[in-house]
Amino acid sequence: MKKGGILNRHLSGALAELGHGDGVLVCDAGMPIPDGPRVVDLAFRAGVPSFAEVVEGLLAELVVEGATAAAEVREANPAAAELLAGHFAELTFVSHEELKRLSAGARLVVRTGEARPYANVLLRCGVFF
Repeated sequence: MKKGGILNRHLSGALAELGHGDGVLVCDAGMPIPDGPRVVDLAFRAGVPSFAEVVEGLLAELVVEGATAAAEVREANPAAAELLAGHFAELTFVSHEELKRLSAGARLVVRTGEARPYANVLLRCGVFF
């Protein structure tokens, strides 16, 4: 058994398979899950695990070269917007409808238990060298 990092075997394995440019959608419990991408559902109950916990855990494991969020997050969920702005200097904003469309191209979807609206981000993987 791993002694640290991400212990969920499905998530750990999915992260190991990602390559440069692959998309990872981290979403709240209400985001529609597109057909196609691998899905790791971490939702246990409303709010558990939180969007912030999952994003911060993933950033400890992944190299991320870009991130896209729904523009609506800035007004509807300021805490999530602040979290994202703190991690991604060049965060791109699109409409929520466009984010849903883009999420269909993600390689992995990680569903959190977050119950606040617009707590979603599409990460673009980078490389460590």
